[in-house]
Amino acid sequence: MRYDNGGDLLVAVLRELGIDTVFGIVSVHNLPLVEAVDRELRFVPVRHEATAVNAADAYGRARGGIGCALTSTGTGAGNAAGSLIEALSAGTAVLHVTGQVESRYLGGGRGYIHETKDQLGMLTAVSAYAATVPSAADAGRILRRAAHAARTAPGGPASVEWPIDLQYAAQTDAAVAHAAPVVPTPEPEQLAAAAALLASARRPLIWAGGGAAAARTALAELLAATGAGLLTSNSGRGAVPEDHPQVIGNFATTPPVRALLADADLLLTVGTHFRSNETADYALQLPSAHVQIDLDAAALGRVYPARHPLHGDAADVLAALLPHAAPAEPAWTDRITAVRGQVRAALHDAIGPQAALCDALRAALPRAAVVARDVTIPSSSWGNRLLELYDPRDNVFPRGGGIGQGLGMGIGAALARPEAPTVVLAGDGGLAVHLGELLTLAQERPRLTLLVFNDGGYGVLRNMQDAHRERRSGVDLTTPDFARLAGACGLPYLRIAAEEHAAPVLAQAVGSDGPVLVEVDLAALGPMKNPFTPPVKIPGQ
Repeated sequence: MRYDNGGDLLVAVLRELGIDTVFGIVSVHNLPLVEAVDRELRFVPVRHEATAVNAADAYGRARGGIGCALTSTGTGAGNAAGSLIEALSAGTAVLHVTGQVESRYLGGGRGYIHETKDQLGMLTAVSAYAATVPSAADAGRILRRAAHAARTAPGGPASVEWPIDLQYAAQTDAAVAHAAPVVPTPEPEQLAAAAALLASARRPLIWAGGGAAAARTALAELLAATGAGLLTSNSGRGAVPEDHPQVIGNFATTPPVRALLADADLLLTVGTHFRSNETADYALQLPSAHVQIDLDAAALGRVYPARHPLHGDAADVLAALLPHAAPAEPAWTDRITAVRGQVRAALHDAIGPQAALCDALRAALPRAAVVARDVTIPSSSWGNRLLELYDPRDNVFPRGGGIGQGLGMGIGAALARPEAPTVVLAGDGGLAVHLGELLTLAQERPRLTLLVFNDGGYGVLRNMQDAHRERRSGVDLTTPDFARLAGACGLPYLRIAAEEHAAPVLAQAVGSDGPVLVEVDLAALGPMKNPFTPPVKIPGQ
């Protein structure tokens, strides 16, 4: 197949991948690509390259597939690096195509505009795959190899740098089929031993991480067969709908769940990597009878010992274990249901007036709706735990913990699924990192409700300093008049300043067919019962 230039080839590859929307910033070093995408698909001109990757990342998460971001070379590619780290941390599939200087000057170090030293080395460090397009005859092969790598476990972003002269050149392309990845299967003796342990367990617990998203049916069947309780990491939320009576959820470090773990005679973990903030910096005690399932061999036993490590696809392994499942003690399942209610009631009480927002938001949203969260107190305290989710594709948040990515992710998710509403939970500090994306929101007009929790700074770190230091440093920030800011951007504005505002305001915002900025005035709303601090250790405290 022959194409007039690289842009036409890129469009053909994107269509093969099922991508209809691309996020990026136009540049002299990616112009043929942007022009073709804008002509044939949908190009979303975000205001920062980091947002291009965040939006592409969330576009893929919300659709259960892959997203695409276009950036320029040099500074543009460097700006994208932080968001590539997020996608790498999450193992999410992103095709990142960045420009590059003319191939005859590549690596020359002569200061050609947009040139940077060893851009490929930088991209390699923050991507699961990185390559340079060496010729017009190789571009299609490189793009498809990158997409294949991004979607192959453990997954992550794939970056392709494309010299500008080769973008303008006529392309010759022959589609090359990639062999399906070899799916590992557990060692037979380990699988048999795990099955025997499952058959004898009477007080089982299951812990689902992001790797359980593709095993939802098998996981639900195992819950039904055993009566086990289901814990989740943040990434595993929605693998079984969170209104299921056996789903305890993302509450592993709470005292009632620690007591359950202490009494359990089996813990089966599925595709979870036991992140530090979800295990109290690895201080959480797990049962010694631990069966761990993971497609990534390196994850098995890496954080906690696994008596029976099962290297394989979660759905396949759970299906193999299911015939050996035996019912739990009825009192155990009853206790699980009680603990589920207990931990939720305790958190609902602890967040004080913000409980009204959580309740009203869930009531306003349909069952299928994306909930994108930035790293902010409402997200970390109740958005990641108490606000029910029913599908992993609805669960969008920065798994690497970096602030400022929520709005870009929300935009990507909202454009991926325009039929459903998207809500973004952001703090005023995090939103300020990419405030310019309010203009992207106004320009593209997705069905997105942006909840800005305004406490005048970085509330999490402020609470830490107030608890452990004599003075504050760097946490109190000037914030804009959000009503006037929304007006300047052409965005509808609403405000929540009391609990009774939550239900009518959120119903109006979520019911809108376009973007709405909702400011939550935390000073007027009132504090939580206990100031929220992150689950990290401070040496000496």
